[in-house]
Amino acid sequence: MVELWIDLILGVGIPLVLLVLGFVVGSWAERRHFRRLIENEEKLRGIMGFAIRRAPRDLDLAAPKLVTGSAVISVDYFKRFAAGLRHLIGGRVGAYESLFERARREAVVRMKEEARAHGADMILNIKFETVRIFGRQRGGILSVEALAYGTAYRTGHAGPQIPQS
Repeated sequence: MVELWIDLILGVGIPLVLLVLGFVVGSWAERRHFRRLIENEEKLRGIMGFAIRRAPRDLDLAAPKLVTGSAVISVDYFKRFAAGLRHLIGGRVGAYESLFERARREAVVRMKEEARAHGADMILNIKFETVRIFGRQRGGILSVEALAYGTAYRTGHAGPQIPQS
């Protein structure tokens, strides 16, 4: 009878404890990362970013420079487990959606930091690339890399164009 309890604890208890621990630690780390992202996004609020290819004509653009930001975010044990269950049932995999959001936002923050270091206050033609990094198990995402890039400029406002008579 004692051996049965030991087998049950080792077979079910330890994986269950690891799963709960993965959930708690992973949720804490994700919340902490989102708080830090919000703080950094607020600090970089003055750097405008646009997906448009050309700036309005009344802007005086100077010192163009390609800026990039890259982030690799790893999935935690619980998210991997939850996503595996979701693959059995089908549907939206929310665990991976937050992973991609964190990677994308972190890449944008890093791109804006590079633009600020260059003295720029505007980034045009922003593009994104994402890559899923798979593990040994088929279909299991281990990490996500997001790359954000664009052309940073220092701007001056030339004012409205007045035709000369």
